[in-house]
Amino acid sequence: MLFLLFKGIRNVSLKLVPYKENQDKRLVAYGIGRGCGTLLRMNNDHLTKKRFSDLPLDPLIKSSLDEAGFEFCTPVQEETLQYTLDGKDVTGQAQTGTGKTAAFLLAMFQKLLDERDAVPAKPGNIRCLIIAPTRELAIQIASDAKTLGKNTGLKTALVYGGTAYEQQRRQFDKEIDILVGTPGRLIDYFKQKLFTLKHVQALVLDEADRMFDLGFINDIRFLMRRMSEPKKRINMLFSATLSQRVLELAYDHMNSPVKVEIQGETVSARNIEQKVYYPANSEKIPLLIGILQREMPFRTIIFVNTKRNAENIEAFFKGNDIKGAMISGDVRQTKRQRLLTEFEAGKYSCLIATDVAARGLHIPDVTHVINFDLPQMEEDYVHRIGRTARAGASGEAISFACEDTAHFLPQIEAYIEMKLPMEGISADMLPEVKKPIRKPRKPKSNYRGKGGKPNYKGGNHKRNNYNRNKTKSKT
Repeated sequence: MLFLLFKGIRNVSLKLVPYKENQDKRLVAYGIGRGCGTLLRMNNDHLTKKRFSDLPLDPLIKSSLDEAGFEFCTPVQEETLQYTLDGKDVTGQAQTGTGKTAAFLLAMFQKLLDERDAVPAKPGNIRCLIIAPTRELAIQIASDAKTLGKNTGLKTALVYGGTAYEQQRRQFDKEIDILVGTPGRLIDYFKQKLFTLKHVQALVLDEADRMFDLGFINDIRFLMRRMSEPKKRINMLFSATLSQRVLELAYDHMNSPVKVEIQGETVSARNIEQKVYYPANSEKIPLLIGILQREMPFRTIIFVNTKRNAENIEAFFKGNDIKGAMISGDVRQTKRQRLLTEFEAGKYSCLIATDVAARGLHIPDVTHVINFDLPQMEEDYVHRIGRTARAGASGEAISFACEDTAHFLPQIEAYIEMKLPMEGISADMLPEVKKPIRKPRKPKSNYRGKGGKPNYKGGNHKRNNYNRNKTKSKT
């Protein structure tokens, strides 16, 4: 391990990591540039000694993996692939960022290539269905499918709500092997008879417990009941947590699945440095800005419980020259995707998010996660901090246990089986904060919509005209 000190940059760790035997070595370092102060440290502790080249995968899959730089399996990939490549169904549980997506994609690719002639090739005949609870996760899965299946010749389509309805609809005019989507848009197109599920050879449910949380479970059952029999397809269910209700879904619609659990030392990731502050409500904004100014993190996600808090932080960031973007559930999809892309590209150093971004997203090189509000559900704490320290990297998770959310902390600590280290708040950590710059509010319209009464604030002549017309109508 090489430790170097750059001017203005602290805690830099560089490591030479073997890329492939008898070839070059790759210098792994994240965050150099844009005035960062904390660099992500990468290691290979999250990998096993199992090589993808030793697995019974089609040469087309192996060549795609080779081009993508994949050589060794993660634990969840090694454990699940030994069953799925043998044709067995799997329910898989692992910490976020451990390679679940690649685990089910590789098994699905192999199934479709082994049985490539079993389904007539024509528009509407879907061979694999992958269901994700959120648009962001569906987009990420489709992107990974195109990368890892680059040389297989399998065609992938992506559908999700909120945007590009006709453009997505036109995809069904051509042959599709793999359909990735969110439940609502999938059912919409299915009811229009744009595709059939009778020939499905592989089914994947990702983040299945989130499906329950968002109320999608009836939609999932609707789609599963219209597929081929479970014995005629391979079924894979993956999630960061596997509750009893998720397992009941698996046993109802899968073929005797093997349960695979990959656990670390604790429920939360062991390579995340976690700590908690106890600020007063009035201290939260100054403390947040003070931490960002002192730590100068490369890439930070700040989680809040409400859109109002997100907008408040965004306004203070603008007033204090901090580059930050804000996403929430009601931000339209095109804008949300643009902000996520710009965040990944480095235009913003901070992303302020409600829990819409807490599950399934893989945003690379996130060095810090800050829980401005502690989550109400202890499982959400794990999913939030899982945005950092992905794929064996290290990261930092900072939580504010304020007057409104401190009572959630005992359940969180019990769930992760550790007590979060408490940090004191000194005066120098609470800088003078400039006033927020808020977006101007749109002026209210005088029109109330159909059936509403007219608004007479425009002047008495409007009321007189209204009364005059009313009198005429009676006569």
